[in-house]
Amino acid sequence: MKSTFRHETIRIYDLVTGYRSHKTVTKVSDKFGATLRSGELTCLLGPNGAGKSTLLRTLSGFQPPISGEISIAGKSLGEYPDTELSKVIGVVLTERMSLNNMTVRELVELGRSPYTGFWGRLSDKDKDMAERGIALVGIEDLRDRVVCTLSDGERQKVMIAKALAQETPVIFLDEPTAFLDYPSKVEIMQLLHRLAHEEDKTVFMSTHDLELALQIADKLWLMDKILGVKIGTPEDLSLNGDMGRYFQREGVEFDSQNGIFRIRSFADRNVCLIGEGRAYNMLRKALLRNRIEVCDDTAGCDIVIEILGESDYLVNGTPVDTIEKVLEKVV
Repeated sequence: MKSTFRHETIRIYDLVTGYRSHKTVTKVSDKFGATLRSGELTCLLGPNGAGKSTLLRTLSGFQPPISGEISIAGKSLGEYPDTELSKVIGVVLTERMSLNNMTVRELVELGRSPYTGFWGRLSDKDKDMAERGIALVGIEDLRDRVVCTLSDGERQKVMIAKALAQETPVIFLDEPTAFLDYPSKVEIMQLLHRLAHEEDKTVFMSTHDLELALQIADKLWLMDKILGVKIGTPEDLSLNGDMGRYFQREGVEFDSQNGIFRIRSFADRNVCLIGEGRAYNMLRKALLRNRIEVCDDTAGCDIVIEILGESDYLVNGTPVDTIEKVLEKVV
């Protein structure tokens, strides 16, 4: 059932993350506060070294904060015994586990370990919850496959099913789309969004897939060592300029009009391009890639390209039938 009320599950007060040794304290992130809600997919974005993995480990209880407080379901994270915390937070990491000949069903059933006691015996409910996790992710056809035979995308689905079998209100994921091809990245992101909304889960994940996060996430956390942490919807962070500030790099610019990142072109010269539609957009893209700026004024242009159709072009009056041939004449 789709969530109709998003309630606060995690609240962060003045959190500072980092590492302690016997003599030193190394801060990774400065003090910030935030909340995570049920029924939302939240993506944590930031450059390498910003502290995303450290933050996830801190929120998961794998390492203590330098200072501040993390409250989950109204209770301090530090007050949860390990056995109780494993019923509240499910964690999906990118590291490959050594699973040998374990089947998908057996791996998903491991998600029930917080409930099975010392001997690890599965009750009928445990088996039902594992089957439910498999069904929610849509991997029934993989149920009896050996895990080591799975693709990266299939393996990620299995790990998400295991987290669902764990029956926790909160799921944290560290780079779940790493190493996947683009269609698989989209599929995993859409799956996590659907599970957050339909199962009323709090889903929080780190990712480097900026474009997908902008299109699919309900909320974004932007993290940077200098700029700190900024939180909002993708649209608000686009409109207020934070997306551009956090990811401003040489050769990359954020298009706030359309909410997407673009490769900044450095044109050496320009040509006049006359036309419209898909062919115009594709040819303009090809010209920009070759450092040629496009204008629509024939004055001062040595080359005029007219688009007559998707495979019909005139370059200074000479007909050609592909963009490749247009480029041969102008590059």
